[in-house]
Amino acid sequence: VYCLFQALRQISQRTISTASRRLVNRVSENQKLFQEDNGLPVHLKGGAKDSLLYRTTAGLTLFGTMYAVYYLLVSSMPKKPN
Repeated sequence: VYCLFQALRQISQRTISTASRRLVNRVSENQKLFQEDNGLPVHLKGGAKDSLLYRTTAGLTLFGTMYAVYYLLVSSMPKKPN
């Protein structure tokens, strides 16, 4: 049992150490991108992906609000007698 535990520990440490070597530190690149004065709000400085995410979120929010208002109006109307 101890041998199995030791083997698993070595494998996990090896995996963690090799995974950390593949990471590239791009913090300074991102800082330059987000601190650049180009007139864009910070939530859109990431490019097309951020713009798509923002528009999708805004659209879903608008749709959800209209849907909720519609059902509030429908619910507030008296039911017709059969």
